[in-house]
Amino acid sequence: MAARRISSLLSRSLASSPALLSKGRRPSGSRTTGKYSTSAAVEDPITPSVKVNYTQLLINGQFVDSVSGKTFPTLDPRTGEVIANVAEGDARDIDLAVSAARKAFDDGPWPRMTAYERSKILLRFADLVEKHADEVAALETWDNGKTYEQSAKLEVPMFVRLFRYYAGWADKIHGLTVPADGSYHVQTLHEPIGVAGQIIPWNFPLLMFAWKVGPALACGNTIVLKTAEQTPLSAIYVAKLLHEAGLPAGVLNIVSGYGPTAGAALASHMEVDKLAFTGSTETGQIVLELAAKSNLKPVTLELGGKSPFIVCEDADVDKAVEMAHFALFFNQGQCCCAGSRTFVHEKVYDEFLEKSRKRAANRVVGDPFLGGIEQGPQVDGEQFKKILRYIKSGIEGGATLEAGGERFGSKGYYVQPTVFSNVKDDMTIAQEEIFGPVQTILKYKEVEEVIRRANASRYGLAAGVFTQNIDTANRLTRALRVGSVWINCFDIFDAAIPFGGYKMSGHGREKGIYSLSNYLQVKAVVTPLNNPAWL
Repeated sequence: MAARRISSLLSRSLASSPALLSKGRRPSGSRTTGKYSTSAAVEDPITPSVKVNYTQLLINGQFVDSVSGKTFPTLDPRTGEVIANVAEGDARDIDLAVSAARKAFDDGPWPRMTAYERSKILLRFADLVEKHADEVAALETWDNGKTYEQSAKLEVPMFVRLFRYYAGWADKIHGLTVPADGSYHVQTLHEPIGVAGQIIPWNFPLLMFAWKVGPALACGNTIVLKTAEQTPLSAIYVAKLLHEAGLPAGVLNIVSGYGPTAGAALASHMEVDKLAFTGSTETGQIVLELAAKSNLKPVTLELGGKSPFIVCEDADVDKAVEMAHFALFFNQGQCCCAGSRTFVHEKVYDEFLEKSRKRAANRVVGDPFLGGIEQGPQVDGEQFKKILRYIKSGIEGGATLEAGGERFGSKGYYVQPTVFSNVKDDMTIAQEEIFGPVQTILKYKEVEEVIRRANASRYGLAAGVFTQNIDTANRLTRALRVGSVWINCFDIFDAAIPFGGYKMSGHGREKGIYSLSNYLQVKAVVTPLNNPAWL
């Protein structure tokens, strides 16, 4: 996918794409979902037509039950009801998966086939995902709660683009010939690192699968991937398609399970050569410690954020309101890089606040399988309750509740789009990652002031800047201590653009050429030259 604004993709109505609506059953009678109304869209959810056929662990190319025989339920966030019971892996299953991945790396064909052959398998996989796009998107929405429009029109195409991007890299990974002082031929080899352990989060299950599995496979590694217990279904399904595309057995192993059991076992496993984790900063610290205390395996971490979105005094207020709204509320606010601290210059603060309040009040919440829906439910009951606790904290802390603040409907995990004004930097809602549809709007006066306040966070994942002044944009771009700065846009996630954070938002980069170094070792090879013709 070329670099395009995600918001522009999401602005298209599902009504223009009847095929997307065919994946769910409309109860009798056409209905429209009204803003802030407890409509049938919430109380009587659509039944997705997709069937859940894969709920086991995938180890050494085979679907198997967990060693313990245990399962856990994955829930429909629209209702809290069980979609399916999924095999619950633990340390014993991780051992089996790592053994399969180790054997596939040490003795199997994957790292030994030509890079071009690996790229062809990845390209076939991308084609298969495109062929089954409706099923993949429906599983993602059903298990996660994000709108079907987002899954089908944005995330599945982006998933396909990422794998085609990494397929293109597979046969372009190479070392260097290095001049040295003396009669030596020196070359560097870029070798696959070995068995990669990967732990993905629940907010973007498909895309995080692609961000991690794509570069690891392109470099010739084998993988054990642990899915989030809240959203295991789409990863299992696409892993099955990857094997259909020709991936050898044992190269990709999928273990569903919980963090303290399966996740901890993977992070501390002595036969895992590399670990990649996306999730909360607190869990990332645990993962890093386990990796260090085991075999000191290198770790890539993509963690939490509290990203500033800075609206300057010269901004087009209407456009800034819409972009700030998107930066926060996209994906039900469940984005690590969400623009969750909206800093607005005092000269435009009042106008911005009033328009932001109205925009939030007009946001359409409902069954994510319906057309025209902007916001579905939060992923599960735990996240739902956490968000409501933060809203209560904001009210009790002295912020002004401008919109929302309560659950939406009486069924499932829906939260009203919420806006706070008069937010101070020391308030909990301005410091901690809420991970929900809660916008906090803060006032500032000078550029130096907003730089200082924006940087006064333990996080450093991303930032947005809205200004018409190129000098202001350049000044802020270089001053903000974050991994990504979006100028007059937000959430541009092209396959080639690196993503990662400063400070406690993690280390290492996902996507683009930078992600390949996460899965490669560099080896120097030095050979003496006897009477060389030249050096």
